[in-house]
Amino acid sequence: MTINDSQQPAPRRGKVLEALARAERKVFTRPAPKSAKAQVKFLLTRTKDSAKELAERLGVSRRTVERYRAGHLTKPQKKLQAALVEETESEWQPQVREQAREQAATSSGMMVEVTAYFGFACKGSSDDGRERTITTPISPTYAEQILQLQEAGATEEELHPIVAEAITESYFTEWGTRAAGLRADFTHIQSLDFRF
Repeated sequence: MTINDSQQPAPRRGKVLEALARAERKVFTRPAPKSAKAQVKFLLTRTKDSAKELAERLGVSRRTVERYRAGHLTKPQKKLQAALVEETESEWQPQVREQAREQAATSSGMMVEVTAYFGFACKGSSDDGRERTITTPISPTYAEQILQLQEAGATEEELHPIVAEAITESYFTEWGTRAAGLRADFTHIQSLDFRF
């Protein structure tokens, strides 16, 4: 068994969490490091040059981290590459990300574009559930709730209801001007994107 064979699998995020991460990457003013050596060097600056701490975060040995830092290893396996990209992007330009999140939560809200199966519950009759592609703004109030849940480590299942409620308010009830009492939920997400 080689050192790279004992790597932990990269964590798998759901579509809502992945869409939020992509939205944050879109606000970067400079590209994040791309090579494994540059990513390791950057991440070491975030761990105060602790190869041990970085190795634990990446699920590899301390020696593997040191080999990438020195440039002796250059092509990580898929699991390590995914972990490097995820860790680098989660640490990259924190002030830029925070400004975008703050603006979304206080004034501008976010845009959501989703293709999914929407089902409904309401008083009276409604359209039957079906697959729809919807692009709509989300109010700052909902943006703040979504971002707070994400920051608190919410699961995909915990985020679905609040995103569905935000889409219902904006798209289906047009901010409370029609379809009173309508509640929509979505499943079978084909694609999902957020924009700050």
